Amino acid sequence: MIKAFSSISDRILDSITEGVFTVGQDMKINSFNRSAERITGVSTEHAIGKRCHEIFRSNICQAACALKKSIETGKEVVNRKVNIINNKGCTVPISICTSVLRDESGVIIGGVETFKDISAIEVLRKEISKQYVFEDIISKNYKIQQILSTIPDIATSGSTVLIEGPSGSGKELFAKAIHKLSGRKGKFVALNCAALPDTLLESELFGYKKGAFTGAKADKQGRFALAEQGTIFLDEIGDISPALQLRLLRVLQEREYEPLGGTVTVKTDARVVAATNKNLKELVARDQFRDDLFFRINVIKIALPPLCQHREDIPLLVEHFILKFNHLKEKAIDSVSPEVLNALMGHDFPGNIRELENIIEFCFVLCHGRQVEMGHLPAEFLESITAQLPVDGQAEPSPLSDYEGKVILDTLQMFHGSRSDAAKHLGISTTTMWRKMKKFGISFPVNSKKNR
Repeated sequence: MIKAFSSISDRILDSITEGVFTVGQDMKINSFNRSAERITGVSTEHAIGKRCHEIFRSNICQAACALKKSIETGKEVVNRKVNIINNKGCTVPISICTSVLRDESGVIIGGVETFKDISAIEVLRKEISKQYVFEDIISKNYKIQQILSTIPDIATSGSTVLIEGPSGSGKELFAKAIHKLSGRKGKFVALNCAALPDTLLESELFGYKKGAFTGAKADKQGRFALAEQGTIFLDEIGDISPALQLRLLRVLQEREYEPLGGTVTVKTDARVVAATNKNLKELVARDQFRDDLFFRINVIKIALPPLCQHREDIPLLVEHFILKFNHLKEKAIDSVSPEVLNALMGHDFPGNIRELENIIEFCFVLCHGRQVEMGHLPAEFLESITAQLPVDGQAEPSPLSDYEGKVILDTLQMFHGSRSDAAKHLGISTTTMWRKMKKFGISFPVNSKKNR
């Protein structure tokens, strides 16, 4: 009877499309179904008795084996993406789930792993991603896609470009894309005009000659000279003084300038791409910006929307920043939780894409697992969420209230039940924390001494 049941179990395992194998405590494979053979290219006869890392050669086998972790902790691993090497030496992306095997008395005797080939899904994901990536600019927003479709023509035109958009919206990325596609031989040189006072800004732009002022012990090239036959990106051009506006106007009109302390005019072939977070047309109307300079730089204008006007890009950007910080910080975070993504999608992002990037970078500091949770978000961000939540007795609750309890619970878990530390992280008082815990029916074992 036992042999017949075992035979039926084997036939069932062989009929499913997912690969399945089991191991003992020694991590040696003792069963290997047909789908496992198909995905790995390894026969059951060859796999049985081998340690799983010898068969799969995964990118997590040596340092972070999911199956070994399940056996050691008794916890399941669900839908983790890893890469294995098949019998032909090719990389195969798979999604794995692991859990433990127990005997009749509940003692762990091994583990089981199921896995499926997600090569087709990964190819499709990459193809979709390519549709929304242009020279490091990531967007599927219709308006931004329209702008991107004009960039190649703008790049080769040689005309001066004005990029308007709020701080953190990616103006420099667009400027770099224009330069890269322009075919110009020189460098891309950037300067933030709002970061320097007039005297320093002038010398940075045009350079100076030895003896032009105290401390000028040698000639120094300015940014225009460094950008010769290339592109000079003048960020925050709306902040320069009227006197400097006049000097810049001459450069654009005559294509020449004089270094500070110099007497010889220098010709320039640097292309100007300017950017601002202000409305220059309004500044002209208020006599705060020269109209003749405005018309010189406003030959081609690109208007970038704030992130709150293209929220559909947030998931794409989150994935991009996760990949970026995994590389920079040598971590292996897969994703953000649905609650975190909902919170990000509901935020207005006054700091735009740069703010989103900073939030994800902060999460990488606190997150030591595979997924970013609500408790990993910065205190200021969580405070902005709780500020939007309804007060007691409010008739129309905010959609954010659906996960307020999740925020509080995750934060309590992060600080091991310390209500005072959790409240401090959320930017609320301990009394408010008590009230919200009561509201959502949250109880948590805490250290009484720590919460006095």
